[in-house]
Amino acid sequence: MVMSNIDNIDKNKIPQHVAIIMDGNGRWAKSRNKIRLAGHQEGAKSVKSAIEVCGELGIKYLTVYAFSTENWNRPQSEVSGLMNLLVSSIDKEFEEINKLGVRIRVIGQTDKLPKSVQKKLSFAIENTKYNTALNFVIALSYSGRWDIINAVKTLADDCRKGTVNPDDIDDELFENYLATAGIPDPELLIRTSGEERLSNFLLYQLAYSELYFTNVLWPDFSKEVFYDALINYQKRERRFGKTSEQLT
Repeated sequence: MVMSNIDNIDKNKIPQHVAIIMDGNGRWAKSRNKIRLAGHQEGAKSVKSAIEVCGELGIKYLTVYAFSTENWNRPQSEVSGLMNLLVSSIDKEFEEINKLGVRIRVIGQTDKLPKSVQKKLSFAIENTKYNTALNFVIALSYSGRWDIINAVKTLADDCRKGTVNPDDIDDELFENYLATAGIPDPELLIRTSGEERLSNFLLYQLAYSELYFTNVLWPDFSKEVFYDALINYQKRERRFGKTSEQLT
């Protein structure tokens, strides 16, 4: 019997929140002489695998960077294909995801999405809002800079109205104005395909996250690759500015 890397994971050191930048769909398709959408379709299977790992290990939050604000600049055919794939994926996987106790949440400028996508997302969000096994957060038309600027604008407006005293502004208060309000910051960020940058993703929330980069393209992101990332994370010492001696 082949041993799985899951056997090397310390179940007492599981991160509460994992974020993933799903990169490499286009390169995966190109290497196989397929259209880019084929890579996105295959990548949807990896999303399902990641959700299953979270269920196996008790990870409570999984946030995936599905579509950035910059992605609107891609060819219209690819953007339309991605939007259609999102709708079809919800249709195909909703029943099983719901049975697994997954709560679907969305962050980003959803008003920019096609009406058909907005409608499908609203259905998924409403019909999973009481699920508690896993919070599956989808970043759609999302930008970390937009998130911060939008929070600042709303906070400034509340200060102008007198509902917030500027002297009371601190990290805890500010976080309530972000798109991720009520969601803990990720302890671990995984990015696939060998790229090593944040690409405007959760810029405020990732301040103290551990970063894990893998050369694996997203469509090839298996459970075992996820396990490897978690094992690597568990070997690290999270000091938050303190010394090692202070943690003992």
